[in-house]
Amino acid sequence: MPDQVRSTNHSSLSGPRPEHTANRISCREIGQRTAGLNSFVHDLVANRAAATPDAPALVAGAEMISYRELDARANQIANYLQRIGVTPNAPDNIVGLCLDRSVDAVAFALGILKAGAAYLPLDPAYPADRLGFMLNDARPRVLITQQETAEKLPHGSWHTLAIDRDGAEIFLEPVDLNSPEITSEHLAYVIYTSGSTGQPKGVETTHQNLLNLIEWHQDAFQINSSDRASLLAGVGFDAAVWETWPYLAAGSALFLPEERTRLSPELLRDWLVAEGITVSFLPTALADRVLTLEWPTNTALRYLLTGAETLRRFPAGNLPFQLVNNYGPTECTVVSTSGIVSPDSCVNKMPTIGRPIRNTQVYILDENLSELPAGATGELFVGGAGVARGYLNQPELTSEKFIPNPFSAESGSRLYRTGDLACYLDNGEIEYLGRIDDQIKILGHRIEPNEISAVLDRHPAIEASLITARAEGCSEKRLVAYVVLNAGEQTATVALQEFLSEQLPRYMVPSVFVQLQSLPLTQNGKLDRAALPAPDLENTLRNDVFVAPRTPIEDRLSAMISKLLDLEQVSVADNFFLLGGHSLLGTQLIAQVRAAFGVELALRTLFDSPTIEQLAFEIERLVMARIEAMTEDEAESLLA
Repeated sequence: MPDQVRSTNHSSLSGPRPEHTANRISCREIGQRTAGLNSFVHDLVANRAAATPDAPALVAGAEMISYRELDARANQIANYLQRIGVTPNAPDNIVGLCLDRSVDAVAFALGILKAGAAYLPLDPAYPADRLGFMLNDARPRVLITQQETAEKLPHGSWHTLAIDRDGAEIFLEPVDLNSPEITSEHLAYVIYTSGSTGQPKGVETTHQNLLNLIEWHQDAFQINSSDRASLLAGVGFDAAVWETWPYLAAGSALFLPEERTRLSPELLRDWLVAEGITVSFLPTALADRVLTLEWPTNTALRYLLTGAETLRRFPAGNLPFQLVNNYGPTECTVVSTSGIVSPDSCVNKMPTIGRPIRNTQVYILDENLSELPAGATGELFVGGAGVARGYLNQPELTSEKFIPNPFSAESGSRLYRTGDLACYLDNGEIEYLGRIDDQIKILGHRIEPNEISAVLDRHPAIEASLITARAEGCSEKRLVAYVVLNAGEQTATVALQEFLSEQLPRYMVPSVFVQLQSLPLTQNGKLDRAALPAPDLENTLRNDVFVAPRTPIEDRLSAMISKLLDLEQVSVADNFFLLGGHSLLGTQLIAQVRAAFGVELALRTLFDSPTIEQLAFEIERLVMARIEAMTEDEAESLLA
C-alpha cells in the first residue's frame, strides 16, 4: 500500500510520527496535471476504446458491450445532451441519473461526463419524497430515468429523458464527439448523503478529486486491462464511483451480478469464483459474512475490498485472497485510508482502517484542533486531494465542516471534519473508534457500541452482533444486543453477560439479547438499524431454565421488577442489574419493598443479592428478625 502522508508540525508529540512521503503531489500540481489532454476519466475510457476496442467493458449476465460500443454510446448520449442545452459553462450543469444498477446506468454516467456535465446518481428504490427533495435541491438541467419512475417523481424545471421512450432518438446521434473544454475544478458528480438534520445533503466532487481516487486505486492494487472487477453497489451509493471508474479507466472488464446474487453471501461467493473476478468490493456487513465461508483455492480473486462500517473480523489464514479494509466519507471521494488486514489471532483488538492513501493527510485532533499523540482518541480530520468542494447549496454547512487546514501553508488547503473518533497507533495505522454522535450515554456513562460488539463477537457462539440503546416505554434507556449465532450454536443471556463482564464494566453489559437469523441490510449492503425489531418474548434470548416465583414474596418481587424494567416476565434467577436495572431503579425498588414488607434494604444488599431468589431470602430474614423483636399482638397484626 502507498506510504502514509501526514503533517507533523508539533514537535512535542510523543511516539513515532510518520513523515511525508517523497512522492507527495500537491493539490495544485494535481490540478495542473488534470487540466491537460486525456486527463479526465472519460478521456481515459476513450483511450481504452481506441487501444482495445473489442475488449469487454461491461458484462451483465448474457449482455456484454465492448469498449468500442461503450464509448460510442456515451458519445451519442453526450451529443444529445449538448443538443438540448447541457454545456460545461451552465451554472446548473447537473444531470440527474435515476436508473437501476445496469449497463445503461454506466453508459449514461459516462455520456454525462463526456458532455461536460456532472452526474447526479439517484437510486430508483429510494422513497419518492426523498428523490423529490434531492431533485428540487439540485435542480438538474436534465433527469434521465425510466418512464415508470418518471411518473412517480415530481415535475420541475428539469427536462425529463426517459430512456425507454426517448432512447431511439438518442442513439440516432453521431458517434463522433467534440469534447467540451473543462478543468479539473469542474464537478464530476454530485452525490447525496444522509444529513444529521434528517435531510440529505449533496456533496460536490470535482474531476481533480475523482482522478486522485482512480490513480491511487490503480497503483495500490495493480489494476490493468486483464482484471475482472465487480459492480455491486446501487447508483446512489458512493461506492459505485469506486467500483466503476478505476477499472474502466484501465481497460478492465466490469461485471454486474444479478440482484438476487449480490446480497446473498453464498451466491455471491459462487458468482465471484465462476466469473473469475480478480478484485471486488463488498460493504462491511456483507464481507463479514462472506469471510466465514469456505473458498476454493483456485479462485482468481486477488483482493477483497471492504468498507462503509466497522470491520470486526480478521480473515482466516487460509483465504486465497487479501482482505483490504478501507475508510472514507463521501465528502472525501469514497476512500481516505486503506490497509491490508492480515490474519491475526489477537483477541483484544479489531482490524485497523490502515493508513492515509496517496495525497491524503489524516489528523487526529482535540477540541482545540491540536494534534494528539499516538494512542490518544480524538476527532478524525481529512485533508488533501480527495476533499470535495463542499455541499451543494449549503454554504454555511460547508464552512462548518470544511475548514481551513491549520497545518498547511498551501493557499486554499482545507480539512474535512468527519465526526468520527479514531486514534493513531504506534505503527502509524489508524484505529477507528466509532461516530461521535453514535455514543450512547446511560447514567452518565459514555459508551461506544462498537467496543461492546468487538468483545461479544469473540464469543464462540456469536457470528455477528450489533449494539444499540432502546427505551421501549421505559423512562431509562437500556443496552440491547442483537446477535446472530453460529450454525448449530446455542447460548443463554447469562452466559453472554458473564462473558462480557470478564472484559467490560457492568454498565457496558447489555441487559437484553435479541437473536436474529441475520443482521438486516439495506439495498446497498449496509446495516439497516431502522429494521431492527423490538425485543419481545419470541426473539429474546433467555437463560437455560426459566424459574417462576415459588413463594408470595418472590411473586410480589417479580411483579415489582417486571414493572420497573418494563419486562413481561422475570425468572427468580435473573440478575436485576443484568436485566437493565441500575442504582436509580434500585432505590425505587427498595422504596417499594419498604412499602410492601415494612423492611429497609440497603442498596449494597441489592448489589450483593441481585436476584429475586436472593432478595426474597433477605426480605424474609429481615421480616423474621422484625417479628422476633415485636410483642405477640404486633406480630399477629403484621402477619395478618
